[in-house]
Formats: sequence, structure tokens, C-alpha cells
Amino acid sequence: MEINDLTPAEARVWRAFATGTAVDFRAADDEDPAEGGTWGPERTVRASVLRALLLDGPRADGEVAALSLAGARVTGPLELAYATVDHPVRLRHCHFDDVPRLYAARLREVNLSESVLPGLISHAVRVDGVLRLTRARFGGMVRLGGAEITGSLYLESTEIHAPDTEGPVLQLNQAVLGADLWAPGLRARGTVRLDGARVAGTVNLTDAVLDRPDGTALQAETLAAEADVLMRHAEVRGRLEFRGARIPGRLDLSQARLVNPGGTALRASSCVIGELWLRQCPTVEGTLNLRRSQVEVLFVEPEVVPHWVQLNDLTYTSLVPHEPAERRLPMLERGDSYLPFIYEQLTASYRRIGDDDAARLVQLAKQRRHRRTLPWYGRVWGLLQDAAVGYGFRPLRAGGWLLSLLAVGSVAYGLRHPPPLKPAESPDFNPVFYTLDLLLPVISFGQESAFAPEGWYQYLGYVLIVMGWILATTVVAGVTRTVSRQ
Repeated sequence: MEINDLTPAEARVWRAFATGTAVDFRAADDEDPAEGGTWGPERTVRASVLRALLLDGPRADGEVAALSLAGARVTGPLELAYATVDHPVRLRHCHFDDVPRLYAARLREVNLSESVLPGLISHAVRVDGVLRLTRARFGGMVRLGGAEITGSLYLESTEIHAPDTEGPVLQLNQAVLGADLWAPGLRARGTVRLDGARVAGTVNLTDAVLDRPDGTALQAETLAAEADVLMRHAEVRGRLEFRGARIPGRLDLSQARLVNPGGTALRASSCVIGELWLRQCPTVEGTLNLRRSQVEVLFVEPEVVPHWVQLNDLTYTSLVPHEPAERRLPMLERGDSYLPFIYEQLTASYRRIGDDDAARLVQLAKQRRHRRTLPWYGRVWGLLQDAAVGYGFRPLRAGGWLLSLLAVGSVAYGLRHPPPLKPAESPDFNPVFYTLDLLLPVISFGQESAFAPEGWYQYLGYVLIVMGWILATTVVAGVTRTVSRQ
């Protein structure tokens, strides 16, 4: 392209390129690039001119050529598909009439911060440096699927609103980032896709607003982040999908609001996570799915847990903050079926910190939940064990029953002695030891065989014998269960 074919604005950009000099067409720093469609020729640059500069622009000895432009209206599509560009590209505060096409291009540093664009086609792009889209506004899809960025991708306070888009509005699936995905304050109306992405640093979505009601707001299946995934103070309307993710640091959802009524709000199943934080949040609206995941530290406050949870095969080493078992147990009752494993996990977490009372309470709750799955006769027997000795976890309760029955029998038979079977050979009657003879099936004090009660006293004797057998059986069953568990 000859410089004679250029407008005055384009000629200014052309001359500045050789030395990397910045060109700023803005009349004021607070100009809104969204109004760039009204900007005149004095600040309009054709995309074809920018393409010619980047591919074969002038050079100056001893200088680093670079495209550094601000406050311009860029007309026509910037076509750099498959191109190799060795110069930094900085197009800040610009207004693009058409979608830039950077498919499979190889670029150096790219900066489109504070610009307004109808979209971005840059899947399979390689950027040897950083890609900055800070505070940019997109009216269509941002395609970065399969991108390879040796540095960080900056999406801080970026807005993506693509009302006519059926697919994801931000595609980062299978992208490879050599540093961070830095996107605090990101605003996206539609699905953000991170499936299979690999991030060598941190994924920062603090204060992000991801809006995809009745759909998936963040699709991050098999995401691999080498550090943390931060979503503090985020607001997510739609499904948050992390199935199969690998996050050795934190998945931090502190003070986040997750809303997907009638569907899954958070799915972090089959994941390997160092720490999962759900704290200081409003109650999750939707299902919480943590099935088959491995978590070292599970930081979940009871009031955050929604009505419906899926925890089968979830393993965790520590559960914090430390809460009484009564506050943790409702979380285990909210699943769709009885799952012994989740009770064992909670029991183990309490035993690990030495809270044996809480561990026993969890085991008692497990037996009671199991009882509801049994046929009627199993439930009756379970109720007897529960009432008698709390399934072996309340052994002192058996002593209370024994003392109560002993007091009843002693008073009843003390007021009316049963007649002896053989008056000449019978020992002196003792109401206490006579009642013990009836209650204790394997111990005999010689009282029961020497006296025969009559009338309702005889029926009282039958009741004491039956209650004695029930107590003995439940005590043995409970003790056996406790010993085998230890």
C-alpha cells in the first residue's frame, strides 16, 4: 500500500509505526468508544491499512516498530487469519465496525483494552506475550478456543453481551495460558466456556457476573488450573459446571451468590480440589453436586448448603469450620437416598480432630436413617434398639431402663408378695432380687423359681421377663456394633 493512498489520519498512524510512537485521536480521556460510529474521517482508520502495517510496514533502524493507536474508529474487518506478526499490537479505546479475525494467527503482545467491538474471532491464535482485553465491550462472541497465550489473558471488567448468540459468548475451551486468566469483574450474558483449558496460574473471576438463567453460566469441565480458581463475590445466574476439574489450590466461592432454581447451581463432581470454600454466602439456590470428588479441605458453612445436595463418594480430609454434629447432619439428610459413605466421611472428620461425641452422634444418625429403608419388622426392631441403647451409642440408657423396671417391680412385689411354691423350702422373699431374677435372663438369685405370682402380678412378671430379654439383646447388638467399628 502506498502512503499516497492514505487519509491524513492513516498517514499519521503509518509514520508512527516505524518507531512505535503512540497515536491518540481522543479529544478527552473520558470519551466513550461506544459512540465511535459517529466519529469522522479525522479519526477513522481502515482495517486494511492496519493489516498492511502489521504485515509489511516501514521500519526504522535502531527502533522497535509497533502499532499503538487509541481513540480511532476502525472500519472494515481486520483480517489477520494465519498471519505472523512480530510487532506489538495496541488498539486501545478504539471502536471497531467489524469483527477482527485473528484465527490461527501468531502474534506478539495484543492490547484491545477499553475498546468496543462487535466480537472477536481468534480461536487457535498464538500470542507470545499477554493478551489484554481489559474493560473491553463486546457485542458478539469472543472466540479464543484452542488459543495459546504464553503470558496472561486479561479480561478485567470486560463486558460481553451477545443477545443473538446461541452458543457460548466467551470460548476458551482447550486454551493454554502460560500465566493467569485474570478476569475480576467480568460481565458475561451467556455461557463462558473453559472446557479443557489449562491455566498455569490463577483463574480470577472475583466480582464476576455470569448470567445464563436456565442454562450453563460457566462451563469449565476438565479445567486444569495450577493455582487457584477465585470467584469471591461473584454472582452466577445459571449452572456452574466444574466436572472433572483439577485445582490443586482453592476453588474459592466465598461470598458468591449461586442461583439456578430448579436445576444444578454448582456441579463439582469427579474433581480433585485442594480446598473448596463456600462461606459467607447466601444459601445456594439449586442443587449442590459434589459426587465422586476428592477435596483436601472442605470449607462449607451449614447455612450455605441448599435443600438438595449430592454427596455420594465425596471424600475430604478436613471439614471446616468446626460445627456441632447437629448442624452438619441436615446436609446428609438432603440427598435422594440413604448413602452410608457420607456418614462415614463425616464421622472420620470428627474423629480426626478428636471430637468423639460428635462422631458417635453421626453414627447414631446413620442408623436412624438406615432404619427408614427397612421393612416394617426391621423398623420395629430398630426402634427398640434406639430406645433401649441408642444403637449402642447410648449405653447408659440401658441402665436407666433397668433401674426404672427394677423400681416398678420392686414396689409392686414389695406391696404384695407372691405366694411360695413350697413354703417349707422357700427362702425369704426379697422384692428387689425377685425383680432382678425376672429382668436378667442369665443370672439367677433363686427367687423366681421359689415364688409364683398370681393375677395381674403374674402378667407383670411376663412383661419384666420380655423387657429383660429385649434389653439384653439390644445391649449385646449395640456393644457388638461398637466394638466391631473400633
